[in-house]
Amino acid sequence: MPEPTPFNGSNTAWLLISTALVLLMTPGLALFYGGLNRAKGALNMMMMSFSAIGLVSVIWLFYGFSMSFGTDTAGGLIGDLTSFPGTKTFLAETDLWGATGIPVYVFMAFQMTFAVITVALISGAISDRAKFAGWLLFALGWATLVYFPVAHNVWGGGWIFQKLHPLDFAGGTAVHINAGAAALGVALVLGKRIGWPRESMKPHNVPFVALGAGLLWFGWFGFNAGSELTVDSVTGLAFINTQVATAAAVLGWVIVEWIRDRKPTLVGASSGAIAGLVAITPACGFIDPWSAVLLGLVAGVLCALAVSLKYRFGFDDSLDVVGVHFVGGWIGTLWLGFFAHVGTNPSIESAFGAKDGLFFGGGAGQLGSQAGAAAIVTVWSFAVAFGLAWIIEKTIGFRVKPEAETEGIDISEHAESGYDLSNPGGSSGSSGAFALAGLGKSASAPAAQAPASESVAG
Repeated sequence: MPEPTPFNGSNTAWLLISTALVLLMTPGLALFYGGLNRAKGALNMMMMSFSAIGLVSVIWLFYGFSMSFGTDTAGGLIGDLTSFPGTKTFLAETDLWGATGIPVYVFMAFQMTFAVITVALISGAISDRAKFAGWLLFALGWATLVYFPVAHNVWGGGWIFQKLHPLDFAGGTAVHINAGAAALGVALVLGKRIGWPRESMKPHNVPFVALGAGLLWFGWFGFNAGSELTVDSVTGLAFINTQVATAAAVLGWVIVEWIRDRKPTLVGASSGAIAGLVAITPACGFIDPWSAVLLGLVAGVLCALAVSLKYRFGFDDSLDVVGVHFVGGWIGTLWLGFFAHVGTNPSIESAFGAKDGLFFGGGAGQLGSQAGAAAIVTVWSFAVAFGLAWIIEKTIGFRVKPEAETEGIDISEHAESGYDLSNPGGSSGSSGAFALAGLGKSASAPAAQAPASESVAG
């Protein structure tokens, strides 16, 4: 850990606020994913996000933070597990995070929320067909074997950072490319949903989608601007870039829908916002605002087109994690190779050892660094996710039985339903959840007939 400096109350307050904002993003993701899903699997979809909060928070305390931000070990691949163990006490007055003057616990909590939502993002690719126990085991293994080492390599001073000096302000490689590659791997192992792509699987609750996107947009200011870890001009730069890039991406996605489908949609606008947020994440503190607008437009257009790739290649990425997060993460990461500007943020050179982008006279070196880091993370995350999912499927089973998938995974995995369709007039007896569970197949029939869900490409 860098040499500590005196406690800084302003920085600490800002990071506490940012931590709360980023934590809010995971319930926002649950609403976004839940609304995109079919009614009969909405709760299972949301449960995967909420369970990530519980599981990842605990393992982050005991060993995840040490693996991610501890002293280099194993050749810089991971951090030393003894650096910040959950059994050690850190004093608020003396145990501070480097030059920021922030207590270790505050930085630990901030980065914890990043780990939580990265794991939760993967779940959108496997809706309606994954056993909850299989998901928990996968989340535990992937966080340990992939997210923690990648976070160390990108942000914790590990091998990738030392060798390539990539720029990633808030998570283009460590979060979005990482989660998107894993989503593709696990989706390939679980296979296609019954009826996909023959049946139309549309979002069951579009207002949920918009509400979730709004909460994600709101929380993303903590995600991006909070990653400066202090209150200065770069914090403001990251904040304004986050807003204008996201706004431009909404326009880009809507324009594509208008030209291609003749009708702009709220689901499309919401998905465009997420695409813009994803793309600006690695670049928000390293580019000029005009460049952020251009990045948002490009991301909105390309991600809107990319979500159809699953039909071309035949993989069932249910809620377009690959098309939005993987593709958007690559766009934002490579963008820095062209538009990174030391004049905007001198720490590009002083702290990261990186260079101006190609369009600012820095040559192609930084573009190569960005592509190399993204490629390494892509291959590692995909390979481990595919292997973990395959092992789980061959042992305890990862995919639910066909009859459970057809009738509704909410009932089979959780014995509850998001909508009590058996008694629309209300009941003074058992709760709707247990009433539905008790009625069995006949009670779940209305849910099975509800509109199916497909995220963006519908």
